[in-house]
Amino acid sequence: MGAPKTGHVRNVVLVGQGGVGKTSLAEAMLHLSGKTARLGGHDGTKPTLDYDAEEVRREFSISTSIAPIDWKDVRVNVLDAPCYPDFIGDAYAAMSVCETALFVVDAAEGPQPTTVKLWYAAEDLRLARAVFVNREDKEDASFERTLEQLRERFGMRLGAVTIPWGEGPDFDGIIDLVRMRARRCVGTEQTEYDIPEEYRARAEAGHEALCELVAEADDELMMKYLDGDGLTQDELESLLSRAIAARIFVPVFAGSCVREQGVNSLMDEIAANFPSPVDYGEMPLVDGGSIKISSEDDRPVAFVFKTLSDPLQGRISFIKVLTGTLEPGLELICARTRKPERLAHLNVMCGRELTEVGHAYAGDIIVVPKLNAETGDTLSATGKIEAAAFRFPNSQYRIAIEADNRSEEEKLFTFIDRACIADPTMRTDRDEETGQTIISAVGEAQVSVLLNRLEERTKVSAHIVPIKIPYRETIRRTASAQGRHKKQTGGAGQFGDCWLRVEPLLSEEGVAEGYEFGDEVVGGRIPRGLIPAVDKGVQETMKEGIIAGYPLTGVRAVVYDGSYHPVDSNEMAFRSAARLALRKACSDADPVVLEPVEEITVTVPESYAGAVMGDISASRGHVTGMDADERGNTVVTAVAPYAELTDYSTRLRSISRGTGDFTMKRSGYAQVPHDVQERLVKTYEEARAQGR
Repeated sequence: MGAPKTGHVRNVVLVGQGGVGKTSLAEAMLHLSGKTARLGGHDGTKPTLDYDAEEVRREFSISTSIAPIDWKDVRVNVLDAPCYPDFIGDAYAAMSVCETALFVVDAAEGPQPTTVKLWYAAEDLRLARAVFVNREDKEDASFERTLEQLRERFGMRLGAVTIPWGEGPDFDGIIDLVRMRARRCVGTEQTEYDIPEEYRARAEAGHEALCELVAEADDELMMKYLDGDGLTQDELESLLSRAIAARIFVPVFAGSCVREQGVNSLMDEIAANFPSPVDYGEMPLVDGGSIKISSEDDRPVAFVFKTLSDPLQGRISFIKVLTGTLEPGLELICARTRKPERLAHLNVMCGRELTEVGHAYAGDIIVVPKLNAETGDTLSATGKIEAAAFRFPNSQYRIAIEADNRSEEEKLFTFIDRACIADPTMRTDRDEETGQTIISAVGEAQVSVLLNRLEERTKVSAHIVPIKIPYRETIRRTASAQGRHKKQTGGAGQFGDCWLRVEPLLSEEGVAEGYEFGDEVVGGRIPRGLIPAVDKGVQETMKEGIIAGYPLTGVRAVVYDGSYHPVDSNEMAFRSAARLALRKACSDADPVVLEPVEEITVTVPESYAGAVMGDISASRGHVTGMDADERGNTVVTAVAPYAELTDYSTRLRSISRGTGDFTMKRSGYAQVPHDVQERLVKTYEEARAQGR
């Protein structure tokens, strides 16, 4: 497989709702191009692209696969991106290195929530877009209805390039509106026919609409068209490629991946009219500049858009060549680490199979094994060029994880750290306040796959546990108490006696937080050298809490009196006395439990706004504002207790049918309701009684 020149490359990412046939389309393209002997994933054949054990088990893609296809003197790098919501981060990464996003839409279902979300992501990345309306052979398929739904959602720049020749059980091929021919795939070959008479009027109307849409790509030809002069065939085909590259026209294709109808025509148009890397423009850099994807610039620059830890191949990096030519043995510097990376072997990857190549030109996509580079890294001769990282979806699904066997926690953490490097949509944190290891991910299935792979590859079993809420305690009034510690066991004893006054300590905003210690002892009632022991005893007790076992905050403790014994008094005795005094004083100072409160911003289509606000109210929260964004979605801002939001990612997905998004940040602490405090205190007392 020779390396294609920059102008002969087409990088196309397949995206859309999960389960609409994206992988089936890629498998059909592989088969029709002669890359595979049979249509993968159909009639019992193994798929070429969904090869991972988890993908086979779950029957959907969870990681981007590449299908390099040679078609009519063009290398089409098809990136089959996972679009199940939990693994959608791979789709964002794949879109960042492609010129065209090809959306696969079900002919019966139309555009669904994930399609909408990824459409706007492609728009933000300024990608050319196209649509393949799949499953035209379904009983309730309707190309016209689907096209109308697409236009209602995404605008009138979408137009049919092919239409179905029959639909449902009668689907028999497609009609090409550019060349005005009917086409049917027989075996792997495409056969042309005259347009059947019953489709002639519809085809002519579609051809005219296509001419009108693409004419805007050239002012002179547009004026010619508006003056009533038709476009020649050469003019139409020239305008088609320019209109797609300029993103003023979105071609829509009809077909069926399983029957392999319409796929040949789609690949013809990809090769002839989809933009190459030269047409893509420039890739943004971190410093605000940009880099033009060009083979004329002989300085090699490469961008790592995905890393993968494969049990058979080891660590491999998916790379797009931005400029210059890459060759085996080339050494480049990573912009993030400033360390050299040696590209020992260059490979083209098809599914799991690696084929070594001698070089790779700008615009092409390859994989390189055994690099230390991470997702989002840029490699160049100087290490001073750094491409701007792509935007990942919010990772708001949070769960705590523990090893089944505590002795295997180190293996667990090592595996998770490596997994997070490979997939930046996941991250792990240690919550020092609760002592838990927290995984943040896009969704539940992502964590499930992580745990399955952990056990398969390391034989370490782990389980998820509920997140502990970092409650705190504070006091609401001033109180005083004596702490007296006296212990005599023969020989030198222990004696400590102190009086403490506790006062609420509030910030300028009136929030209970912080700690202060005051010394008002006079007349040597407690020796100066033992005062720090009182402070230490107070702080130790504050960590343990007073009523429910949570850290005490927002307290000013003042020692103002006491007594000591010249022989038996020591630091340990006064620390113990301080602990007793603090507990007694706080018990009389109206102690309460505080809970963390989050500020949450939810973005949903207007039709789901009422359900979102109702759920927030049911979660002890209240809405603080509503607005609309530039795409017509409703933006709801609210505050709610964190304890009610630990599963909000899953709840919002259910409420909004996958269309919602949200961000959350800590806004402070607030007193818990009386019934919640009673429950927390009861749980704490029961645990103490059981010796836990």
